[in-house]
Amino acid sequence: MHCLNLKFVTNFNSLSLPGRVSSRVKFYSPRANRIVACSGPGSGQSSFPSRTETYALLKQQLELAAKSEDYKEAARLRDSLRLFEEEEPVLRLQRLLKEAIAQEKFEDAARYRDELKEIAPHLLLKCSSDATTLGIRVQVRSIYIEGRSQPSKGVYFYAYRIRITNNSNRPVQLLRRHWIITDANEKTESVQGVGVIGEQPVLLPNTGFEYSSACPLSTSSGRMEGDFEMKHIDKVGARTFNVAIAPFALSTFEDGSDAI
Repeated sequence: MHCLNLKFVTNFNSLSLPGRVSSRVKFYSPRANRIVACSGPGSGQSSFPSRTETYALLKQQLELAAKSEDYKEAARLRDSLRLFEEEEPVLRLQRLLKEAIAQEKFEDAARYRDELKEIAPHLLLKCSSDATTLGIRVQVRSIYIEGRSQPSKGVYFYAYRIRITNNSNRPVQLLRRHWIITDANEKTESVQGVGVIGEQPVLLPNTGFEYSSACPLSTSSGRMEGDFEMKHIDKVGARTFNVAIAPFALSTFEDGSDAI
């Protein structure tokens, strides 16, 4: 797996809008707009992701038919989606859970979550995570970028934003990153590299560093987790230590959690 640099000029606030990707790197102040994309796991597909890709395309076509007021075509597509859901319980439960949350039917939502937990526990991860190690806090928020995804080719594009805050009383430097990326088939790939986005930032006490990155995945859902290797720089010869990045979901199914 390798990384490549992508150039974007839009504001990071547009990240929630489909089809737009941007980044902001900062020590809690704006810096150059850039984003790093890491290639995801291999493109090998199983029967489930292939059907999921078709399901995603049918949903897009249904939205287009509804917008163009082609009700006959919309009805046909809706029937096709229901047939997919009958054969793929995960798809049905995802839809029902989303609808239950939107309608504030929390008992139903809890039941659907329990069923999903039994057959696809990774789908219940939130699209955000928050962990603190030795006073270093790492917050992450991911989002699906529909406009840069190609379900028919098995490409699902996700962007994520990371905020690192030094809540300790000692200055630290981020030396290396380590990611573990897992797709819906439980295929896992480990990615390591120097620093983040070409930098090895120093974080003084009570300061932070933010950056944005992105990752294509070969299935419509998955998860990421990892750690940053850091060291205290106020003492010569200090040992390095690892700061945890808690697991978070890569999912086309929004979990409703707040952005960081």
